Amino acid sequence: MLIKENFEIKNLTTYKIGGIVKKVYFPQTQEEFAELLRKLDDYIVLGSCSNVLISSNGYSGNIIITSEMKNFEIKGTRVYADCGVKGPLLAQKTCESSLSGFEFMIGFPGSIGGDLYMNAGAHGQCISDVLISCCLFDRENKEIIFMQKQEMDFSYRHSILQTGRFILLSAEFELKKLPQEEIKALLERNLNFRKSIQPTLATPNAGSVFKNPENDSAGRLLDKAGVKNFETENVKVWEKHANFLINKGNATSLDILEMMVKMQKAVKDTYTIDLVPEIIFIGDKTEKEEELCNILYKIKMLK
Repeated sequence: MLIKENFEIKNLTTYKIGGIVKKVYFPQTQEEFAELLRKLDDYIVLGSCSNVLISSNGYSGNIIITSEMKNFEIKGTRVYADCGVKGPLLAQKTCESSLSGFEFMIGFPGSIGGDLYMNAGAHGQCISDVLISCCLFDRENKEIIFMQKQEMDFSYRHSILQTGRFILLSAEFELKKLPQEEIKALLERNLNFRKSIQPTLATPNAGSVFKNPENDSAGRLLDKAGVKNFETENVKVWEKHANFLINKGNATSLDILEMMVKMQKAVKDTYTIDLVPEIIFIGDKTEKEEELCNILYKIKMLK
């Protein structure tokens, strides 16, 4: 297993932000991953580092990155995938097998682990729709267990994985047969839609900044609150969609947090609605970052 000490993590993140991490592990198999989880007492698990903001001050602990866990298998209409498999790859490979259900993932940079953690979805589909079961590591009992879909406590951008007790090792899905041309058309439509309103990863960003409130759109609220002209030396709101924040090149985690608070306040002042961040902050916070995170999240944060 590849292990890096005093590792600068920013180039692994889609935001291109993040400081020095004391130790980073890259397991390649479920066995390596589970053994690591048994051995370590303190750690954070990440996949594609696509929905996170890692502190520019780094992290004085252990981070496990699952990006090398790439095994997947297609058997009939069933798909078996390790937590580190990239969503877009699965969307393409299942299309080649004339299987429908993963089309929404074609424009997501995330991995299966991250997608299930957030119950990712778009275009009327979400990952829990096609899930059968999960192979999980139970941190409390330090053992591998299996959970069926109905035990995973799925709701909008939520799953039982967010409690912190369980970590995904792999998952099993059931897709449906469709003509390949129909699936290709869906993939192309979804890609074109995302390109029209969302920045590519060539423009450093971490996806949607805030979750959609019930029966509304965070992007719409932010747009109407006038945040599209919000810009500083290092950070700006994406001009085509107000729920995306761009690192102009030299942004720090503090720069991003300050802009997030400004965006959240604009919606609060206009609509008396508290937007909840979709982006997860990770790392060693300065006093100012602690203050901003308390404003933004109003919940217990990861270290």
